[in-house]
Amino acid sequence: MLLDARTYTCRPGTINKHLELYERLGKGPQTKHLGNPLAYMKCETGDPNKYMHIWMYENAGDRETKRAAMWADADWIRYTEESAKLGALEKQENSLWSPVSFFSSPGT
Repeated sequence: MLLDARTYTCRPGTINKHLELYERLGKGPQTKHLGNPLAYMKCETGDPNKYMHIWMYENAGDRETKRAAMWADADWIRYTEESAKLGALEKQENSLWSPVSFFSSPGT
């Protein structure tokens, strides 16, 4: 299993508008290709302008295949274009994680 953890920082005052746009235009095409995320959360303490999501893949090849299909989807492209117009996103950080052998992971 490979986990893709992504943290985004929005400009102050724009996170709710950005998440509303994602729910309306991005969630459908993204989950169509990637399945449901392990988690999709906004920050409760610390920086209120941050949110994160974690996607699960079988391995790097599975991730590459699913993300390529998503980026070939006209509905996903439309969402990314509308997101760029909104201009809410300031920063993106992502990292790939693999579970340790001595704890079971979700979906295993």
